[in-house]
Amino acid sequence: MANRPTIKDVARAAGVSVTTVDRAINGRLTVREETLRKIAEAAHRVGYHGKGVLNHKLDASVPKRRLGLVLVKRRQEFYRNFAREIELAMAARRDFRGEVVIRFAASQSPDDFAQEIRTMGAEVDALACVAVNHRKVDEAVSELQDNGVPVFALLNDTAQGIRKTYLGLNNMKVGRSAAWFMTRISRTPGKLAVFVGGNRWHGHDLREVGFRSFIRAEAPAFTVLDTLVNLETRQVTYEATLDLLTRHSDLAGIYVAGGGMEGGIAALREARPPNKVTLIVNELTDESRAALADGYVQMVNSTPLPELCRDLVETLAAALSKDGLSDAGQRFLDPKVYLPEML
Repeated sequence: MANRPTIKDVARAAGVSVTTVDRAINGRLTVREETLRKIAEAAHRVGYHGKGVLNHKLDASVPKRRLGLVLVKRRQEFYRNFAREIELAMAARRDFRGEVVIRFAASQSPDDFAQEIRTMGAEVDALACVAVNHRKVDEAVSELQDNGVPVFALLNDTAQGIRKTYLGLNNMKVGRSAAWFMTRISRTPGKLAVFVGGNRWHGHDLREVGFRSFIRAEAPAFTVLDTLVNLETRQVTYEATLDLLTRHSDLAGIYVAGGGMEGGIAALREARPPNKVTLIVNELTDESRAALADGYVQMVNSTPLPELCRDLVETLAAALSKDGLSDAGQRFLDPKVYLPEML
């Protein structure tokens, strides 16, 4: 096979000498990790038959890091996207061999979250979770921290004062920005409705507080109705939205601070013409994108998942390094805002 790539081809593609490639393959002298990686990538590009040996040497030269990730709502598009992005972020690292173990809590009960946290804590180097706020979750996180397994809270800041770091949006500001936009796009002042997933989601509470505080201080002509709990479900949101539209002819806007936006979209499509009631939701999915295009959603606050996952993996690396993670606390990301004209 005259065209079979040789170490000369690898050396040329990697920009190193043939001698260096020979050392990397045969192990006669130590080759720096950076150079070894460059040679391995070049071998892969040119199709060199010995690339498996190089990959094996490379794998043996870097540490392995195993991250556990607890999510919710397996069937929701947003969380499926989350799982995909964290896999990509881990695979992109070159300073360690990353593996992520993803599990979905059976429900939103504190017991289910605590069980998943404890189970995964025995299998991984660090754990990140989207979980409710409850003392049972605090206890599970505390146990992991005491056993040397750092825990990172995602999207909802659970186990405050116990967990290592929170990564997500500044939920108070997200709520205020929703109120700012809603009061400026609504044609006339009227009543506003707010949905939260439940009382155990601290992030939803902060969004509601931000929303209400802005209306109270900056747009007193609007009235915010009593907050509705939708359990982050489509059906509850759908039925409650239809009830709101029936009882309040002057309903100007609806803010879905958590999940369940699909029900609000369906109700507005059924009961109102486009752009009649301002609807603001979180996370860009196929359904919210279509509603933006059709005039049933006017604004989407979306979590920048690729950036969040890269930050999470970087935080993991820092926490497991010899120096440890120097700054616990909070790491806020800016939401990605989508408007109809941006599609």
